[in-house]
Amino acid sequence: MLATASLAAMMATMTLAFPTATHPHLQMHTVFKDQDMIRGIFGWMMLYLAALTLNLAIYGQACIANRMRHARNRSAPHLASQIILMVASINCAVQGLVLGQFMMMGMSTIGLATVATNLWFMLRSNPSQTEWLTEHIKALVGTGISVYTAFFAFGAVRLMPELALSPLLWSLPLAVGLGLILYHQRAVTAHIRSSRSRARN
Repeated sequence: MLATASLAAMMATMTLAFPTATHPHLQMHTVFKDQDMIRGIFGWMMLYLAALTLNLAIYGQACIANRMRHARNRSAPHLASQIILMVASINCAVQGLVLGQFMMMGMSTIGLATVATNLWFMLRSNPSQTEWLTEHIKALVGTGISVYTAFFAFGAVRLMPELALSPLLWSLPLAVGLGLILYHQRAVTAHIRSSRSRARN
């Protein structure tokens, strides 16, 4: 996931620097012939999704590595990762506002919610011994959501550029992913409670 997110960040950077050269197939498109639109959708939003993927991949690994030493989750690099994602999310929302693309603004809320829930866990002084597992599940599935969202939507533009602006295409991975996160978190929590109940009896 780290390699994939890094590739996405490079693609976004190339788009921001050379929008038409990076996406020559969009030069005659009615919407994307505007370089600002290319930069917004395939540059700024792609960069935001790359930051989201990197954040969740690093956070998910930290949840496991630091499960017995929770204070290490509050190290400077982990906190910096949250700040980077927050800045990328706010920038995506601002760029969406400038372009009149409410989809960009809506997508940015996922990043802000991720930062909020990550910090909620990271800054807790004494989380339960199993919360790291539910947070790891959130991060693991979350990386899949962001990766599939980015490359599903951006890959589709090669065949049908209009799909890049389809709310359904962007919301489908999110809806499926959130369902998986909730299902597995509840399943794990129920299993742990059941095991503890049997151990007491």
